[in-house]
Amino acid sequence: MQIIDILMNKTAEKQALIDKIVEAIQDVKGEDIMIFDLSKIENSVAETFIICSGNSNTQVSALAGSVEKKVRNDLKDRPWHVEGTENSMWVLVDYVTVVVHIFQKEIREYYDIEELWGDAAITKIENEF
Repeated sequence: MQIIDILMNKTAEKQALIDKIVEAIQDVKGEDIMIFDLSKIENSVAETFIICSGNSNTQVSALAGSVEKKVRNDLKDRPWHVEGTENSMWVLVDYVTVVVHIFQKEIREYYDIEELWGDAAITKIENEF
């Protein structure tokens, strides 16, 4: 396999992961879904952030569970690390190249993570409901 084939395969795998995560968030009616392409930002912690909001700790927990289950079932992948599930105010699901941040709305507003990574290429996903 040539280097270009490996890179194209990795890109396709990452895009499939992003698509599956967004689908899982939409399944549980996550709001304000944004995709941040950090691949061109020097020293970023991941290539992609996916950020969304839930209305309660119950919904935030359900969103995280939906992401993990759909990715595991459909792509046979598991997160490298998950944190924040104790109180479900801000749950982070880390797939290494793609990191999902699931916030309660007021916590998202407080930390304003969008501003921190404002120089990233940002795609806003419209709600399907």
